[in-house]
Amino acid sequence: MDISKYTDMAIVYASEYGLKIISAILIFMIGKWAVNKLTALVKKLMLNANVDKTLVEFSESLVYFALLMMVVLASLNALGVNTTSFIAVLGAASLAVGLALQGSFSNIGAAVLIIIFRPFKVGDFINAGGATGTVDDINLFSTIISPVDNRTIIVPNSSIISGNITNFSNKPQRRIDLTFGIGYDDDLKLAKQTLMEIIESDDRILKDPAPFVAVGELGDSSVNLLTRSWVESADYWDVHFELIEKVKLTFDEKGISFPYPQMDVHMTKENND
Repeated sequence: MDISKYTDMAIVYASEYGLKIISAILIFMIGKWAVNKLTALVKKLMLNANVDKTLVEFSESLVYFALLMMVVLASLNALGVNTTSFIAVLGAASLAVGLALQGSFSNIGAAVLIIIFRPFKVGDFINAGGATGTVDDINLFSTIISPVDNRTIIVPNSSIISGNITNFSNKPQRRIDLTFGIGYDDDLKLAKQTLMEIIESDDRILKDPAPFVAVGELGDSSVNLLTRSWVESADYWDVHFELIEKVKLTFDEKGISFPYPQMDVHMTKENND
């Protein structure tokens, strides 16, 4: 066996590919270090600019993988790999994966829209995707909503974007609309005055815009009084339920009735003579 022959071949291959391998490794190591630094810098700048946390995390991941892919391609190019064909293969593989995961990618696209247009943010009380509650988290695939009974509802982002979104926390103030029915024989002026006194006695109800009480409808079995009052959004539900209870107790004290649907039947007697 001619050992010198194999030694010469090893030297030739080492001289031909050794520098390429070393260059590729150096490019990858230095590039990965630079990617981490740049990603951290982008995150820091966005945090200093008070950008939404969800957008910061999403942008951080996007920047990191985009820059890392550029580093990998540069390393392969230094190694002598034809990156053009590699990109073509990568594109075909991405297409196949995209078709298989099109539902997941639609959620990611919806997450991007939520982040860009900001219909709601973490901490808002919303109704979206068939769920009502406080937004706990917004990630690339879903939005985590906690209803008032402390459950956890995971709603796909695509379901949220494809339907109506009601944000109850978007405005600093909300209006409470309540309707109370009284009997036709009850004192209408007394009922209106009582409702206004109940509303004005609650310090959480704003004086501007001023509260409003009026006859909203003459119903089949009741005169329906409409009340409108404005409160801070955080006080909405507490004031809403307490008003209903206080109106019931006060009406009972003053003898104002809450009629229920009823039907009067009049019978006539026919003479067969």
